[in-house]
Amino acid sequence: MLAIITGSGTYALPGFAGESRSVSTRWGDVLVSQGTFAGADVLHVSRHEEGHQRLSNHVQHQANISALKAAGATGVLGVTVCGACDRSVELGTLVVFDDLHFLVNRLPDGSICTLYDTPGEAGRGHWIFESPFSAPLRQALLTGARQAGHEVRDGGCYGHVDGPRFNTKTEIRLLAQAGVTAVSQTAGPETVLCGEAELPYALIGYATDYANGVTEEPTPVETLMRLIGASSETFATTLAAAVPVASTAELEPVGTFFRFG
Repeated sequence: MLAIITGSGTYALPGFAGESRSVSTRWGDVLVSQGTFAGADVLHVSRHEEGHQRLSNHVQHQANISALKAAGATGVLGVTVCGACDRSVELGTLVVFDDLHFLVNRLPDGSICTLYDTPGEAGRGHWIFESPFSAPLRQALLTGARQAGHEVRDGGCYGHVDGPRFNTKTEIRLLAQAGVTAVSQTAGPETVLCGEAELPYALIGYATDYANGVTEEPTPVETLMRLIGASSETFATTLAAAVPVASTAELEPVGTFFRFG
């Protein structure tokens, strides 16, 4: 059963039929919706919850991924609105990422991003991979975007930045020099925790603005808000076409998790 994690601007899945329940984890309770979407059984979690109750620094990443795993997820599709660090990315277009920049590897509270935070815990170990994202799920997102008629870039480096503030010109310039295509504030921990949980994961971004300093004139806030609003339909139509493809794909955990004990 696929899981879908949505972010800013997309708090529910249009056409989703199902019900929500609270799933308890040792990191907190998570509201997980289960039902059908695009003819497939899916799970859904809204990172920020209805009304954007949780800013990026309030998102409980460990709880979200643990709850989806406990609820029976076999793969995860994540969506995020993002700021482009690459001037060639047109606003209002999609990127299916194939690499990750998340050097700090920390959760919003400053702790290390891992599901294994207790010495001696069963299953502890190292996640070893070449690419952090699932190839079959990436292909499903690319297929879905193209079938829905959206412009999409195949490949790009997702850069995780800490919120809730946006970044300075110098910070963005450093990320761009490192090869980062676009940034947002939530998907780094999701990628890592899904890897540890052996949940195949893929991420698609929608460019709502150019990050600070990428263009001579900053993206107007009005444009940013308009595109965040438009992203919901773009993601919905992309996912509606991607989910049937992803639900029939042969999914395997990304890389290897070298475990102790």
